[in-house]
Amino acid sequence: MTDIIIYHNPDCGTSRNTLALIRNSGIEPHVVEYLKTPPARALLEQLIDRAGIKPRELLREKGTPYADLGLGNESLSDDILFDAMMEHPVLINRPLVVSPLGVRLCRPSEAVLDILPAQQLGAFSKEDGERVVDAAGNRVQG
Repeated sequence: MTDIIIYHNPDCGTSRNTLALIRNSGIEPHVVEYLKTPPARALLEQLIDRAGIKPRELLREKGTPYADLGLGNESLSDDILFDAMMEHPVLINRPLVVSPLGVRLCRPSEAVLDILPAQQLGAFSKEDGERVVDAAGNRVQG
């Protein structure tokens, strides 16, 4: 049994596609609806570090208080960005996936294929119809 965690928002198409790709590899992940159960600050800091990104790269702008909070100001410290994400979890971009092969912000959703320890079991197309995996379980090159 492979332990995969997805920080998921069921209202997000990219997050739903990523979850479906994980399941298409035969793995049932641990799903954390992070808007209902946000990660603790220390865990979020660790996930960002393990993903090899900066806190600013995890910030979501669309449909969030990003602009109202002035988060576009590049001079803001990482601590301020973390404080904002803790106070407003909707600022945390999704989906963030944790696997034995690493941590990745899966935008686009097929980025999850790089960290899944199992092959895809069959064809997969995103909700918009874009083909991502062929019938043999191979990634379709775009």
